[in-house]
Amino acid sequence: MNVLTAPAAILSTPADEVDPADPAIVRLAADLITTMRAAPGCVGLAAPQVGVSAQVFCVDVTGHPKAVTTHGAFVLCNAKVVEASRWRPGREGCMSVPDLTGDVKRAARVVVEGLRPGTGESITITTDAFEARALQHEIDHCAGKLFLDRVAGAHAIHVRKVYL
Repeated sequence: MNVLTAPAAILSTPADEVDPADPAIVRLAADLITTMRAAPGCVGLAAPQVGVSAQVFCVDVTGHPKAVTTHGAFVLCNAKVVEASRWRPGREGCMSVPDLTGDVKRAARVVVEGLRPGTGESITITTDAFEARALQHEIDHCAGKLFLDRVAGAHAIHVRKVYL
């Protein structure tokens, strides 16, 4: 799938809640995982980033050097942060903002509730560190927010470094 970049309007518009049992949502979940895995270094992708107004995203921080806790690859629908603590600043990038990174303060420990695509089973994920940051980043996409909306100011935005 093609990943949209800012200032695409869908990236700043809250996405619609979904029926996780809808076959179109199950297909979308699979497509998000495939697209995430095809992009080097990508650890998460939300439906609005591929032009779909749906509260669906995938995350997989497995093997990332900043990951402490990891739950492997998963997709959540209609996810919400229900507990957040230990706020810390950290550098973030995004496929929808390919040329910039930013310093964003996020909770280093979160509890997130969502629904599993296909079954609609309720899932609760308790995590920390990098996986917690990735979850909050993707939930923000579903709420129509980019990491740029969370930086403290222009001093906290940086040109992305490219390593050859």
